[in-house]
Amino acid sequence: MYQSTPTLRSSTSNKIPQFTPSLTAMTATTTPYLTSLQRDGFVRIPSLLTPEEITHFRTIATETTHLTRKGQWPHFRTVPKQFPPWPSTAPPASEGGIWGVQHLLHPDMPHRTDFARFYFSDKVLAVAEELLGVTGSCTARDNDTTEEPLVMELFNLLVAPETKDFALRWHRDDIPEHVSEDEEMRLLHQKSPHGRQSHAQYNLALCADRSLIVVPGSHRRVRTEVERTADPYAPELPGQLVVELKPGDAVFYDSNILHRGVYRAKPEGQEEEPRLTLHGSIGLKAAGDDAAAAAGANGEEGAAGGSAAGKVRATAVLQHGVGAWVRREDAAFGIGERAERMRANLVAMGSGDGVGFSLQG
Repeated sequence: MYQSTPTLRSSTSNKIPQFTPSLTAMTATTTPYLTSLQRDGFVRIPSLLTPEEITHFRTIATETTHLTRKGQWPHFRTVPKQFPPWPSTAPPASEGGIWGVQHLLHPDMPHRTDFARFYFSDKVLAVAEELLGVTGSCTARDNDTTEEPLVMELFNLLVAPETKDFALRWHRDDIPEHVSEDEEMRLLHQKSPHGRQSHAQYNLALCADRSLIVVPGSHRRVRTEVERTADPYAPELPGQLVVELKPGDAVFYDSNILHRGVYRAKPEGQEEEPRLTLHGSIGLKAAGDDAAAAAGANGEEGAAGGSAAGKVRATAVLQHGVGAWVRREDAAFGIGERAERMRANLVAMGSGDGVGFSLQG
């Protein structure tokens, strides 16, 4: 199942500040997915879905997309806006319409249970555990009583805009583009203490996908002068790589990597959706989160006010509005105890009121 990611080197100077994982994070027992992620900033995993699963999820993702385009689902990403908050009304198809459907795990989402079974599946959580350094058997964890290490975060659907191509600018998630080199390095360290992030983020393609473009290795260093001064929508940067996914393939990537997205429009009159990509993230519960959550229950700063990395992650997750529904009485999934424990860890993160937004645009 494992396929190593090709190592491409960006045209960087030896003077560009970089950081490397600690020895603890790079022991001889490091697994192959983690090795690729730490080296390149992403790892491609072929055939995470079976052909039957691809057909099923493509069908329900298509239905979900059509429902949203018809105005029957209120959570979406709109052209030309890249980051939240998005408008409450989608623009017409003539202006591009939507490029994403938000909150596939929402209690009111049709096909919610099917989406949840994938999100909380052993094969997805096993990859996340490897990348996040969680030890033990993922399969056995649903029935045990040990503390749940993973946090339910976000699960969305990325789709083709209508009639107009759309592109995201070059960026790192949660790190503003105008910061100085020193501040950029500080934020890289803050988001990845000991060289490892506190969440696993992925794209799972239901159709052939060439939308994600990355600069391999850029997650470990500040931007070069060329990258820093380039047009935000530059079609090429030195060393860039288009991540090609076949239906059923996934790419897990470090959100510190310099990346962008290119969305080709759905041709007018075409029935089949050209892009349906499940976009998810799974968090790692940090030490001290329980104490922070308890403080929040007493009116103090709460879970989002724990470590600096915890604050950054809380903003990245809660800015999407997931905190508004995850604690609802009907939010339980009914598919196993592990899903409920992961949901409880998200509830402990807070409601998101006043959390702000990571990036602008």
